[in-house]
Amino acid sequence: MDTRPFFFKKFGLFHHRSTMKIGTDAILLSRWVEVNPTDDVLDIGTGCGLIPLMISQKGIHHADAVEIDHDSFEEASLNFKNSAWRDKLAVYHEDVKTFADRNIARYDLIVSNPPFFFGDNVPQKTKKGLARHTNTLSYRDLLVSVKKMLKPDGRFALVLPAIESVAFLKIASELGFSLQKEMKIVPIEGKEPNRINMQLIANQCKTISETFVLRYENHVFTREYKEFFKDFYLD
Repeated sequence: MDTRPFFFKKFGLFHHRSTMKIGTDAILLSRWVEVNPTDDVLDIGTGCGLIPLMISQKGIHHADAVEIDHDSFEEASLNFKNSAWRDKLAVYHEDVKTFADRNIARYDLIVSNPPFFFGDNVPQKTKKGLARHTNTLSYRDLLVSVKKMLKPDGRFALVLPAIESVAFLKIASELGFSLQKEMKIVPIEGKEPNRINMQLIANQCKTISETFVLRYENHVFTREYKEFFKDFYLD
């Protein structure tokens, strides 16, 4: 689902080059994650920059963003420059593994809407497919980079397909992460969750779990959805 009509004007997003849509995954993750006014945040694979923009509206100290695709980097740069939070935002055109090795900053919160596809399961002839292919950034590479840049008491929040979250959490556990909380996202009332928002920390903890339904069976957005996003809608 493309939710651009609700968010285009609010965040000053231009989409002047990229064909990538603003999807539900990034919007739900941005809205769900909790932030503090003193938080320094990093978004890995920022795309057009939506996640840092939404998080900045909620109130943070600063947000860095990393984007390997040149067109998306330029788009995020322009969106940041034209936003009300321009002084709190910076974007880097770089592979996150290189960024993690050279960057001395440590973050209170790291956020990512990471690659979804494995092996040959890649959409053909689309920049989105290339950007989201795990041959470019494996889950282990992502977690190792996060571990280098996260403060000892920091949080790592991301969204994944439910079926892939199992393998991801296994790798995360091997690297010393624990699942602090999760939101299981149900696309249609009565269906199984197809996405999961997850927040990981470096300490052992009990997992807090909730379920969020996007639409009723008639495909109308639920009251829960509308209430969740009331501060971000244009209408």
